[in-house]
Amino acid sequence: MIRFSALLPAAALLAACQMAAAPEDEPATGTCPAPEFQSFVGQPITAIDPESVPELHRVIGPDTAVTMDFREERMNIEHDATRIVTRIYCG
Repeated sequence: MIRFSALLPAAALLAACQMAAAPEDEPATGTCPAPEFQSFVGQPITAIDPESVPELHRVIGPDTAVTMDFREERMNIEHDATRIVTRIYCG
């Protein structure tokens, strides 16, 4: 009986972790247009028309802190210290 009661808190903790898991994200309503923007790699960030980028995007500079979450519909635009686009990708 003592062994069972010692395992009970561990089982409750594991069950709580299962319940606290994040719900699945809703399916993407659109697709990431990063392939269409590859011509901007090597150009100044100002060459990209802000009206042409999707609503779900982020511009990432060399000292920009970003989350590591993956969102397949989000477009990421990376640039270097001179504000030249170095990479455009989905995620």
